[in-house]
Formats: sequence, C-alpha cells, structure tokens
Amino acid sequence: MLIRRASAPDLSALLPLLREFYEVDGHHYDEAVLTAALGPLLVDDRFGQVWLFDTGYAVLTWGYSLESGGRDALLDEFFVRNRGGGVGGRVIEELAEACRAAGARRVVLETEAPNDAARRFYGRHGFTPEASTWMSRDL
Repeated sequence: MLIRRASAPDLSALLPLLREFYEVDGHHYDEAVLTAALGPLLVDDRFGQVWLFDTGYAVLTWGYSLESGGRDALLDEFFVRNRGGGVGGRVIEELAEACRAAGARRVVLETEAPNDAARRFYGRHGFTPEASTWMSRDL
C-alpha cells in the first residue's frame, strides 16, 4: 500500500475523496472553501500535512498546547473508503510517525457523536477518550 504526502498537483485527486467523505459523514461540501483551505496544506508544512493512500486521505494540522507540552497535531480528517482490511490501522501508524517527525507530542481528533465504530477503531490504535467537550464558534 502506498501512503504519501499530497502536494498541489494532487488537488484534483483529493476533491472527489473529500466529496465522498463529506457525503458519508453528513458535512456540507463547498468545493471553493475546501480548495482554499487545502491550498496552504499542499504547499508546505507550516499549517499541517495532507496524506493520500490507496483508498483515502488524511489531513493533519498543527496546534500548540500547554497541556500537550508544545506542538500537537489534530487529525482533522481521515477517510478510508474500504474499511475493515487493515488499511486504516497502517495509515494511523504512518501518521503518528509523521507527527513525531514534525515535533508533535500528541495527536488529537474528534468523532461524530453517533460514530461508535470510529471510536472503537481509534481506541484499538492508542487513542483514549478525554473528559473535555469540544465547542466551536464561527468567525
């Protein structure tokens, strides 16, 4: 299985995967907004990294947290088209190594409330639930 960093020429391969993921996960798909947001991630590592693999993609973004002890990573999006074949687990381990190499001390993620299968998957790969609740505000 090929797991590799995506770059600007990969945008046309990424957008159909994002559309598929957004349909599965029930998110609003706005190609113009997503293209603009992906742009900086596909150019360099300043904000994060985008990864492509045989049946999906992942997006890591960088943050900084005192609780984490410095740089941390957000696994912002993770889509595996054909689940259950071990691809996701292999990709998660590659992503964890990429985060370590970039100086991150922790990887955080969020799942949709009804997605118990995702929480079980992440639990099998070392992620643990936290007591805090994420909140957001559009600006």
